[in-house]
Formats: sequence, structure tokens, C-alpha cells
Amino acid sequence: MRLYLLALNPTDSVTRGFLPAAARLGLDVTVLTDHVEDHQRGYTDAEFPYELVECDVQDFREVIGAISQHHAPDAVFSNSDHLQTQTALVADYFGLPAKDWKAALRAKNKGELRRHLAETGLDRVWSAELAPGQDPADLTPPFPCILKPREGVASEDVTLVADADELALRVQEIQQRRTGATLVVEEFLAGELCTLETLGDGRVRHVLGGFRTRLSPPPDFIEEVLTFTPAHPEPVVDQVLAQLDALGVGLGACHTEFVLQPDGRARIIEVNYRAIGDQCDLMLAEILGIPYFELVLRTHLGETLPADLGAHTDRHARHERVCADRAGTLTAAPEPLFERRADGVTLSYRPVRELGARHGLYRTNRDYLGIVWAVGPDQGAVDTAVAGFIAASRWEIAS
Repeated sequence: MRLYLLALNPTDSVTRGFLPAAARLGLDVTVLTDHVEDHQRGYTDAEFPYELVECDVQDFREVIGAISQHHAPDAVFSNSDHLQTQTALVADYFGLPAKDWKAALRAKNKGELRRHLAETGLDRVWSAELAPGQDPADLTPPFPCILKPREGVASEDVTLVADADELALRVQEIQQRRTGATLVVEEFLAGELCTLETLGDGRVRHVLGGFRTRLSPPPDFIEEVLTFTPAHPEPVVDQVLAQLDALGVGLGACHTEFVLQPDGRARIIEVNYRAIGDQCDLMLAEILGIPYFELVLRTHLGETLPADLGAHTDRHARHERVCADRAGTLTAAPEPLFERRADGVTLSYRPVRELGARHGLYRTNRDYLGIVWAVGPDQGAVDTAVAGFIAASRWEIAS
């Protein structure tokens, strides 16, 4: 059976998750990408078979053409935020299991997500879009408010603004960096940031638990620490699932970020219609003790998920990102690819930035130097393991 996997840049989710899972399922894999050289470097030590084909994966017409001239497909899949709508259209064209392309578009387009949820009556958030180059002077948002790219990722150019003067300044700055991007200005939703992780086959949907997220101080929104929770309160989960249903989310993995307000109301921040990233998906597989990546791929092959996934519900986890505090060149960091199992705790470290790499200070997830996570029998044990590793390690940046 032939799996076509659409990708932009290489990610741990693909190289350490989905491609090895595809090999375990016995699938023949063709990776379609417009970053062929990056993938060749990223797969240097790969122990799974694959082939790379260069393609403009952001254009579904080009993808259809490339597949039509190649092997017959049995599944078309992507874990990229940017490629969900294209992947859905391509899979549907070939008569394969596919996400509803409209749901994929609603999830990616933050302005459309707000409009659709408001039209259903499930949640109304003040929101407006700014076309490229548009002046925000005519907008009257409730301050403080959020400014962000309509189709952005990884907290890049997401900021809290206090008043009209600051809004005008931040809009100008972002428009200079993103000359063709549409921006969204929306109401600030105060509360605890949480996630809900789900997996569905289009008929049955499993809730896999979620995370509680610690963010950097405002005005930025850098995700610093995620702590696993096997089950949010049932009324909270029901609210989030109702909104996902309204959006049309159903097939495969979905990572939903929402704010839990003091009155118990769950307000969606964004819907990422794919597996959670930044190695949290690798950690989730360890927490649950299930073949997570294989299960995701099976849904895209048209298979039905079992009624009981056999997931563990008694494990705890902590996922912490080490962030740069200044611009410069990374001159020292822990050895890469560290993993240890001791006293029931699995501890993992993976670098994000290479030694010798020079970077600015972005105040986004692009400031990550490395990611440490641990899974174990109790929260104290995993917190101690992560804190101990970070305390015993050093990351140095030369100006």
C-alpha cells in the first residue's frame, strides 16, 4: 500500500513519528515536499524506507498531478498546519479517506474560525481582519486585545496590545515583516490555557486527554511548560467537542487550544487539525502506551478505530522548553538525542537549535534551544527529573 505524505520542512513528528510508524505498518512511503534537500539531510540516519519527490505541496493541483504520474495512492496524509486543506482536497480527488476540506480551512484560517463559531451560536468573540497594508485606525476592539497573523503558527507575531496607539505600532511592525499577510485583531480571552487531544476515524472519536500550558509573561505567548492531564472536567470537554463538531472536525488527530475561564466556560483559541507538535506527540504516545502514530495513519487508510484504545490513564508528564534569553550564537548545549529510563521515569531531551547557529531573539517559539520531557508514575517524579536535567545542563550563547 502506498502512502503519500505531504511536508514542508522536516519535523520530529514526521521523522521520528509518522515515517517509522508507516514502516511498521508495511506501507510504501512517498514524501512530497518543496524542501527536498532539508529532508535528505534530516533522514541521514533513517532506518525506514521512503522516497522523496519534489513538488509544490502548497498547490493541490500540483500535488494531484505529481501523484497521477507516480504510484497509485492508498492514503494521502500531512501533519503540517499549512497543508491540511490541500491534503484534504487531494485525498478526496483520488476517492480516499479525507478530512472535510472546509473544516481544514476553518481550522487554519483564524478569521473564518471565529465567524463560523459565531454563526453557529456556540461562541462569539470580537474579531476583525486587517488586509495587507491596511491601517487599523478604524477598528474599535475591546482593549487589551490580541493581534496575530490570520494563518500563523508557533506564536509568531502573536502579541497582546493595550491600546489603539500600541495596536497601530504593532500592526506596522508585523506588516513590514509579513508584507502579504492578513492579520487578525480579536478580543483577549483571559483564563488558563489548556489543550484537548483527540483522534477520530470519521465515525468514532477518542479523547486522549490534554495539557495545561504555562505561557511566558505578556505581551508574548511563548509556550514554556505543558503538564499532562488525563481528563479535563466533562462539561469542559463537552463544550470543546461541540465546537469541533460545528467546525466539522472528525478524521485523524486534532490538537485544540482553549482557554478555561473561572466560570467553567471553554473558549477556543485555535484548532490545529493535526497531531500536537514540538515532541509532545512523541511524549503522548509514551504517556498513553498506545501506537499513536500508527493509529493516526490507520484512520487515513480508512480503518475503523477500536472502541477501546487500551490507553493508560495513570501516567504523568512534564514537557519543558529551554528558551534563549538573548540573540547570538549557540556555543554550548547538552549532547543531542538523550534518553534515559530509570525508576519508572522516561526522560528525553532533543535539541532544537544546532551548535554554531546564530539567531536573533524572536520572542516566539523560534527561541527554543531544546526540549526536555519526562513521563512517569507521579507528577513529582517527572517534575524532578526534568528540573534535574535542566539544572545539570548548560546552554551558552555568545553575542
